[in-house]
Amino acid sequence: MSTSCVCDAGGPTTSRSSPPCSAPTRSRRPGATPGTGDLADYERAFAAIDADPRHLLVVATDRGGPVVGTLQLSFLPGLARRGAWRGQIEAVHVAASHRGLGLGGWMIRWAVDESRRRGCGLVQLTSAVERRDAHRFYERLGFTASHVGFKLTL
Repeated sequence: MSTSCVCDAGGPTTSRSSPPCSAPTRSRRPGATPGTGDLADYERAFAAIDADPRHLLVVATDRGGPVVGTLQLSFLPGLARRGAWRGQIEAVHVAASHRGLGLGGWMIRWAVDESRRRGCGLVQLTSAVERRDAHRFYERLGFTASHVGFKLTL
């Protein structure tokens, strides 16, 4: 079982016990409406991520209460950059009620620090082209738009 990280007003805590994949608050994007849609796909994905120690699901709560932020941090080996490991940040979400309070920046800085602690030589993330506010946010945190990404839906 992978280490999960829960962040709240007291800072991050890590635990070897992860939430059960049937817990809908761990399977939904912050601010998502409960009971809308089938969570089975998310539960399967959560279980697969949780079973792999190269992946962390980070959950920010409001003082131990509702989930207000999430991100996934994956550690990827590679041949580029002399075999450097990469930290890959994905699925960054902050509830609308908590945007502009510094939570997103805190979560990203935590992910960068954790990647550095694990020996990664690079941290990377992608952001949809139309999300200009997000691009400015990441640039303020020191990220540069260095590549053009491509996707192929299967």
